[in-house]
Amino acid sequence: MNRFSDRSLLGALMSRFPRDGRVDWLGVRPARDAPVVPRDAVEAIAEKGLVGDRYAGGSGKRGVTLLQAEHIPVIAQLAGLDAIDPSVFRRNVVVSGIPLIALKGRRFRIGDVLLEGTGPCDPCSKMEVALGEGGYNAMRGHGGLCARIVEGGTIRLGDAVMAVD
Repeated sequence: MNRFSDRSLLGALMSRFPRDGRVDWLGVRPARDAPVVPRDAVEAIAEKGLVGDRYAGGSGKRGVTLLQAEHIPVIAQLAGLDAIDPSVFRRNVVVSGIPLIALKGRRFRIGDVLLEGTGPCDPCSKMEVALGEGGYNAMRGHGGLCARIVEGGTIRLGDAVMAVD
């Protein structure tokens, strides 16, 4: 295969998803260091953030933070814990069934909200306290994805998460 064909194949492979994902958990961080507040639904404002979240109105690239549900047991095991409540991670949306890393640089929908994956959501030093010694490293590579809100709307528990061409 020539180089062009290799890129075309890779592009095709990267655009395929075995299924849509779904929203398993939602929360907002009302202020710095404040506990995360779980929600059944959140309102997303284009280029801003989630209503009630401390990052609303800040950097559009971090308008929504997402975490892969399938990574939570891995993080717990690496941190030496039996289980971890999703609010501990300080992310807005926990999704299952679709690989978040594959949404980096792509547009995707959650319910009627259009998002664009802007990059990894690396762990912060708070994870060392929240998860115990080594918690920061337990989350490395499992921190999730940051996204900007392209078109606003409401995100609800159980909403589908799907890549958009």
